[in-house]
Amino acid sequence: QVQLVESGGGLVQPGGSLRLSCAASGSIVSIYTIYTMGWYRQAPGKQRELVSTVTGGGSTNYADSVKGRFTISRDNAKKAIYLQMNSLKPEDTAVYYCNKITSPFYSWGQGTQVTVSS
Repeated sequence: QVQLVESGGGLVQPGGSLRLSCAASGSIVSIYTIYTMGWYRQAPGKQRELVSTVTGGGSTNYADSVKGRFTISRDNAKKAIYLQMNSLKPEDTAVYYCNKITSPFYSWGQGTQVTVSS
């Protein structure tokens, strides 16, 4: 099993920045690096959505809603992925999660709350 722990969320004003981290651990973490990983978010009353992905080799992709503002990266040696979020908007408010982008998914972590409000 792989455990995922997200961190780095918080309360920030519109236009502000946050950097989220996702650390993976567990017995099969040695093959973690071959999977494309993603950052997801779930706002109150909405379905979870995929906002950004990064392949094992570092190729990235972004949802249109975050393109140009968010940057995803990964450190395979540390079994971690990151999401740098700039120019945050109130509509970015959500719980953010990391996971694979294909089934079978790892067990979902607790997520990290991001609140963008003045």
